[in-house]
Amino acid sequence: MDEKFVDQLYQAHKSCDHCPSKEDVGVFFSQLLGLLFPNYSNSRFDSSSEFKAHIKQLKTDLVSILDTGDHNKDIDSAQIAGEFFDTIPSIHERLKEDVQAMYEGDPAAMSTTEVIRSYPGFCAISAYRFAHFLALRGIRIIPRIITEYAHSLTGIDIHPNAQIGRHFCIDHGTGVVIGETTIIGDHVKIYQGVTLGALSVNKADAKIKRHPTIGDRVVIYAGATILGGQTVIGNDCTIGGNVWITKSVPENTKVYYQNKMITESRTEDSTIYISES
Repeated sequence: MDEKFVDQLYQAHKSCDHCPSKEDVGVFFSQLLGLLFPNYSNSRFDSSSEFKAHIKQLKTDLVSILDTGDHNKDIDSAQIAGEFFDTIPSIHERLKEDVQAMYEGDPAAMSTTEVIRSYPGFCAISAYRFAHFLALRGIRIIPRIITEYAHSLTGIDIHPNAQIGRHFCIDHGTGVVIGETTIIGDHVKIYQGVTLGALSVNKADAKIKRHPTIGDRVVIYAGATILGGQTVIGNDCTIGGNVWITKSVPENTKVYYQNKMITESRTEDSTIYISES
């Protein structure tokens, strides 16, 4: 390579903010999830003291991750890590509800162990719930690394700033996108290929609500696209597959495409005309 170009790269490396590696954050997330759910973990502990030492090490790891980078120079990493681990019991309860929602919502699920060990929705929702705690405390990059790590594993893209209620179920999950300002109520079920997105990608809209609000007990079937910050899907709605929604839907409403096939046969030329509306 050209010497001048190499020097430019070197200077860029020197001036680059230090960030925790995606690998380190991914390892922390996997170990933390394994701590809370033994069925997810490949680790085994011979004593209570060994288990407690593992928790202490994870807390130290989080402090180290939070300390890495000038972008977090104004935060108290030890305090936030302490608050995070103090909140772990309530996050654990939320995740157990999510596991139950996925088990109850999928006839193919034979046990909650199966959900924990193999369901991509469990992995993605867990990453979101951990990342959301940090995002609420002003941490910027690390929550995105956590959710993008899960995204790379599952194909499910959840922004850590989204607000998601209890007993949340993502079934199958591949291609699900949940945008930054999305609000989702309790007992919501989403299938693969669902997009909860923005009508505009204008940078000037970055600080406003761009993504929809989903009420309680809503089911959204595969391939549905719901867009816009003013779009509200009311409680107890069912959104059918492949629909495109940019306006609010009243509660207790079913929305779906209905194809009507009309055939007319002309015996003289054997042509069949089909119209679809």
